[in-house]
Amino acid sequence: MLNLFSISEITIGYKPEFKPSDRPKITTSNHAFDIIRNQWKDGDIEYRESFAVLLLNRANHVLGINWISNGGLSGTVADPKMIFQAALKANASSIILAHNHPSGNLKPSDMDISLTKKLVKAGQVLALPVIDHLIVGQDNYFSFADESLL
Repeated sequence: MLNLFSISEITIGYKPEFKPSDRPKITTSNHAFDIIRNQWKDGDIEYRESFAVLLLNRANHVLGINWISNGGLSGTVADPKMIFQAALKANASSIILAHNHPSGNLKPSDMDISLTKKLVKAGQVLALPVIDHLIVGQDNYFSFADESLL
């Protein structure tokens, strides 16, 4: 006798809210910082650590931003599966990682450097490059790409 199982249907989709011509284009790390900083909740940069991913199309136009996690004063979880799930779902061609340090110290920790290297390698396997990782402060940022740390 054949057993019938109920299974869940998995759907994948992305519904852009803006025309491609209305999307900002990333040309520099400063431009990426301005866009990401504008999306950060007021007061959160110095309150708790958060991690986001900026999703880009082939022309470096912003498809959207996905908030991966919110943590505490000294850390947050940046799950590679969640990061690349968002990028794949949006059919992104590249990504920019971003997180903050509530202390205001923009210097990357050893853990920040290790995570970035891991995500860059994962992006290479998926042909979905990580083009930068920004550590965001209230008024300034640190760019892994600008410092040749990618």
